[in-house]
Amino acid sequence: MNKKILTLSLMLMAGLGATAQVSLVNPVPQEVTTTGTELIEAPAEWKINADKKRLTGYVYDALLTASPEVAKKADFKVTIGVRGDSKVSKYKKNIPAKAEGYFMKVTDKEVVIAGNDEKGLYYGVQTLLGMMGEGKLEACTITDWPDVPFRGTVEGFYGTPWSHEARKSQLEFYGRNKMNVYIYGPKDDPWHRDKWREPYPEAEANRIAELVKVANANGVNFYWAIHPGVDIKWNDEDRDKLIAKFEVMYELGVRSFAVFFDDIWGEGTKADKQAALLNYIDDNFVKAKKDVAPLILCPTEYNKGWANEEKGYLRTLGKELNEGIEVMWTGNSVVACIDKPTMEWINERIQRKGYIWLNFPVNDFVRDLILMGPAYGNGLDIAGDVSGFVSNPMEYAETSKISLYGIADYCWNMEAYDYQSNWEKSLKDILPGNYKALRVFALYNKDLGPNGHGFRREEGEELKEIAEGALDGNQFALAMLNVACNELEIACDLLLTDTENPQLIHEIRPWVIQGKNLAAYGKAVTTMNLLATAKDNGSATSQFINFENLYKQARSLQKQMFDFENDKTQRHPYQIGTKVGTKVMLPTLNALFTKATETYNKLNGKSLDTTAEYNPFKLTSSVTQLAMLPVKLNGDVVEIASALEVINWQAGGELLLESEKAITFQGMDFNMGVKGAAQHFRLELFVDGAWREVALLHYSEDDTVIHTGNELGGMTATKLRITNNSGEEQKVFFKNFRFIRR
Repeated sequence: MNKKILTLSLMLMAGLGATAQVSLVNPVPQEVTTTGTELIEAPAEWKINADKKRLTGYVYDALLTASPEVAKKADFKVTIGVRGDSKVSKYKKNIPAKAEGYFMKVTDKEVVIAGNDEKGLYYGVQTLLGMMGEGKLEACTITDWPDVPFRGTVEGFYGTPWSHEARKSQLEFYGRNKMNVYIYGPKDDPWHRDKWREPYPEAEANRIAELVKVANANGVNFYWAIHPGVDIKWNDEDRDKLIAKFEVMYELGVRSFAVFFDDIWGEGTKADKQAALLNYIDDNFVKAKKDVAPLILCPTEYNKGWANEEKGYLRTLGKELNEGIEVMWTGNSVVACIDKPTMEWINERIQRKGYIWLNFPVNDFVRDLILMGPAYGNGLDIAGDVSGFVSNPMEYAETSKISLYGIADYCWNMEAYDYQSNWEKSLKDILPGNYKALRVFALYNKDLGPNGHGFRREEGEELKEIAEGALDGNQFALAMLNVACNELEIACDLLLTDTENPQLIHEIRPWVIQGKNLAAYGKAVTTMNLLATAKDNGSATSQFINFENLYKQARSLQKQMFDFENDKTQRHPYQIGTKVGTKVMLPTLNALFTKATETYNKLNGKSLDTTAEYNPFKLTSSVTQLAMLPVKLNGDVVEIASALEVINWQAGGELLLESEKAITFQGMDFNMGVKGAAQHFRLELFVDGAWREVALLHYSEDDTVIHTGNELGGMTATKLRITNNSGEEQKVFFKNFRFIRR
């Protein structure tokens, strides 16, 4: 047992060892021939050998970012070219006949990079730059190409849109990691959605024009998405206004376009109308321009769970949409991994390869957590089944790069994708000078916790055996758990003052501070368990570090963690809490706190409170999309986490919230995102063994927030329920729900 625990504890402290130079490259190349031992010092200078037309443009600019100086008389030579160029003509048989493919050869005297096209040459240059990351080259040949034609991200989350600087940094990151798509579609950009007919103000337009230039300089297709479905009218006037908006964006330099019809209901959801509009755009704008990328559609039924086979929405799209229009798909549900059966199901219906919108690492539905884990769980055998694969990241752009680094690798070379190895490399890429501290911290920030989509991630795997041993009373396991807490505390301290990547530290700072609290709590609790069996009455004659003082410290830290989580001055704007280590570390420490206190009480005749953490509220619902929403406590405010997509609330469907103890209500409000929704729902409280109805109302015709009648104040109940009593399905949102207790 102790040897196994020791092995696991060593895993916690593991870092990245020495690596061969090709292994520094992300994504992993398709075919590499190398001994792995022939390392060459990168030259201080080199001369560039290329056809004249290759000595300008974004590929050449990328090559100039390398550390060697360009010198005409240098001994070392770099030859670059595209199939058909004279300088690489003797390598034409080596170049893979695949879009964005390239051939590369490295010796102690020369590097040759020959692309099948210009983008392939650019990616070959990026491979060279990656290989030289530690000042060396490796003698080798590489034949490389991407598995998925379109690879990248969609900025499609709810919350604070990325800043202009963050977007530029993302585009540069995509270029380095061979991702070729960025889809601009932030939900909170009014000119993307609510004001879709209107042109951008001058300042916003100029920023988009600059982003397009940055994208072009990094080999990225900048897709601009429009979201007209909320209020579109299926007439020539609105159609022409959409085309006019695209023309404005085209003048800003945009050459890739998407149309979103997600998260809506009503007139905008009609498949035949959507197909007709997309075909018109394709025929009269995309094909007419001749320099515009394939059009992308995000459909209303964008996952299997929402597909209405009887109405045939997806089959209508498949039958009527022009060939070449891409159709996005999130999988079997809103948040899901993608596998072979998933693709077979959707591709047959839309009569083309699906374009994947992966809702990971987006955290807009679990905003109290930050997701720093690897990208995994998607099939390694679907390269031939997808036309594109984009990830929806978090509003925390810099932190999202950890998972996006893996998305880039996965999409380029699926069969070779090793998510654990990639994750280790990603940490070093984002914070090279302090990646070991980042790794320790990230270990406790992977899982999403309970959420409305039921999507979970591995977290705390390294701790499971140690945790089990500690709970069994194994002293060595307790000591190793204490070591893990010490490591977390040190890592957090190192990160808080790190200046290498200021934006990353700004994004993760609330969780790093909470990580310090968790680490201190863990040290106190593990020591409590080591001292619990000692005779200690906490008297003044005892050592200061005694059980009862440790108990008080642990209690204090429980409160500090709660207070910090609910301190809005310590959070980002849309953040609703700050949780760290929720899957294994925190539950283990809470169980150990209770166990140690119970043991101490029994041996010493004490009655110290053994409660560590609990939630006195239980939520159940016959509405599938609401059934898994977690309930959160914020002092005297009780909140149900929001659901961001459209809720199909069936007639008679109810949401039930139960409390362990009777509570006295002070106030309540909730937002279903629809004007006049109050008339369709009934609110009841369970008072003295019977249900009592409470009036629901809006303060104005335009108000989507539902308020309660004055009779609620002072009512004491153990349950509440909300029921759709309209007699028909209601399509609503569940943007927020809260009540205040006295």
